[in-house]
Amino acid sequence: MSPWPHAWNSALFCAAAAALALAPGPAAADGMPDLIVRADRLASQWVVRDEKLSADTCSVIEGEVTAGVRRLLRFTVMTPNVGEADISIGDPNEHVAADDGLFEFATCHHHYHFRHYALYELIDPATGQVWKAAKKGFCMLDTDPNPPGLVGDEPPRAPTFRSCGVVGIPGNQGISHGWADTYRFFLGGQYFVLDGGDSQPPVPPGRYVIRITVNPPFVAAAGEACPHVDPDGFCHQLPESDYSNNVGEAIVDIPDHPGREGVGPMAGTPVPVTEDDEHGKKIKP
Repeated sequence: MSPWPHAWNSALFCAAAAALALAPGPAAADGMPDLIVRADRLASQWVVRDEKLSADTCSVIEGEVTAGVRRLLRFTVMTPNVGEADISIGDPNEHVAADDGLFEFATCHHHYHFRHYALYELIDPATGQVWKAAKKGFCMLDTDPNPPGLVGDEPPRAPTFRSCGVVGIPGNQGISHGWADTYRFFLGGQYFVLDGGDSQPPVPPGRYVIRITVNPPFVAAAGEACPHVDPDGFCHQLPESDYSNNVGEAIVDIPDHPGREGVGPMAGTPVPVTEDDEHGKKIKP
């Protein structure tokens, strides 16, 4: 009998995860975007290591993380739009003025965060216990063209969405079809705290699954907007032709003593000396 619970049997092998990530889902309806998660990129860009976190960084403040030397699992998340239409959000200032619930003001970052863009979970497949990540802020941009063969043969075109915007300065957010939005492992909040420094239980050494859900389903609270509804009746912030392919997973092995150099595919990479926000723009001067 497999040591993995039945629900994990076919999805938790690296080769299978990579294949699933690169295989398109059902054909997108005309004029609809479709977001997926690149599980192959998730599996190839992670590191467990000990880092010193400063008390004045926004991921520490917003994630309620105790400053100091913390054991972290960092990871990269890439969310391609493989549909037949762009996700066009535009200027966050206009959405805030319209009070449509898509954005909220981040007092630490001093700009707007898109709500319910992605859910980061670290899962113990033996017990089902789930840990959440510290990341709060997302800004959708065309950061990387999709590789050939991900969907169709359309050649890369010029990016459209390139500006997050700040309070009083217009932005232009979205993801063009044929492009992806990428949150690299060294950015602020792209980590799970493993040693209990965020008031969650410590994560013991062992084998775990990182699960990323883009445009995740949610149940709207009283007075909260529910912009789009899936066939199961759950809310989503963004319209898609297919809500069933929004999850990507990767296996990670958490060691006893990773040290400062770390363990994992990105071991030995530089430790951030300042915190950058969603796409590398410095939060503080």
